[in-house]
Amino acid sequence: MVHNFSAGPCILPQEVLDQASKSVKEFGGTGLSLIEMSHRSKPFVQVMDKARALVKELLNVPETHEVLFLQGGASLGFYTAAFNFLTENGKGSYHDSGTWSSKAIKEAKLLGDIEVVASGKESGYKDLITEYKLATDTDYFHFTSNNTIYGTQWKELPTTDCPLICDMSSDIFSREINVSDFALIYAGAQKNMGPAGTVLYIVEKDLLGKTGRKIPSYLDLEVHIDKDSMFNTPPVFAIYTSMLMLEWLKNLGGVKAIEEINNQKAELLYNEIDSNPLFEGYATKNSRSKMNVTFNLTDASLEEKFNKMWTDANISGIKGHRSVGGYRASIYNALPLSSVQALVNVMKELATVAV
Repeated sequence: MVHNFSAGPCILPQEVLDQASKSVKEFGGTGLSLIEMSHRSKPFVQVMDKARALVKELLNVPETHEVLFLQGGASLGFYTAAFNFLTENGKGSYHDSGTWSSKAIKEAKLLGDIEVVASGKESGYKDLITEYKLATDTDYFHFTSNNTIYGTQWKELPTTDCPLICDMSSDIFSREINVSDFALIYAGAQKNMGPAGTVLYIVEKDLLGKTGRKIPSYLDLEVHIDKDSMFNTPPVFAIYTSMLMLEWLKNLGGVKAIEEINNQKAELLYNEIDSNPLFEGYATKNSRSKMNVTFNLTDASLEEKFNKMWTDANISGIKGHRSVGGYRASIYNALPLSSVQALVNVMKELATVAV
């Protein structure tokens, strides 16, 4: 067994992989592959409807919001969010917690006045700054809930008097949230929800169409709502596999159940980092992510030995991002507790052989 800690595309349950792979050969007794049939056919329309319904069920999405499966990942979502919520002469407020929020800020600035109300850049994004002040005339507040590269996460999600927008790509479905608090949530699938290729949008319908802008059709969320998430040919395989992943999560007990498991995994790994003198965490303790655990060796001379040990233990994907270095263990929903234990065992073993 390979213990897959990859940051994304990430681990998926074996049962999901098995069922998804069968669909490529033949889907639902149709005699056709899922990836060669019409997206307007009844079998796939049922997939799309079920995937959207599962999102609504698992996250308790209120009637005020609509669910869409689109393309372009969160990278296109940066621009889409601004196009749909930044008024022509208005202002958007952004929280800068790392690489992805910085990219969101860059894209939004192409459209208008953007104010960065807080930033962890000075600390190397080790700290998640949760104190900020919003201008009374801001159109919305945008933040990234979890930061894959630096390993930080909002412990308590912010609430505001203005529309709240969140890039939730790397911790969607990992913990319970109140969707009613958000004007828009968008999330790339390739962390907790499925393979790369689709992005989930959950948007408050009545807040759309108020920017005064002419929005390109594909970036206009009202267009996608009107077309039931099929304005153009959707990424059928990514949506189907995401549907299977959501079914797996539902059968496991839903978001509440996986949150408890995720807490156990994070506690096990952080306890080892804090108690083992050969390791230290990258993010400050009050900012630590339960999805992406970033850490370093305290003795760089042990790097070659440690790398061989975890490789020999069939552990994959724990090299840190190139911009940070060190190590990063991504412990998304589908990663079992036993894989975290395997990594912890290697860390403990290193402490014994390094003496």
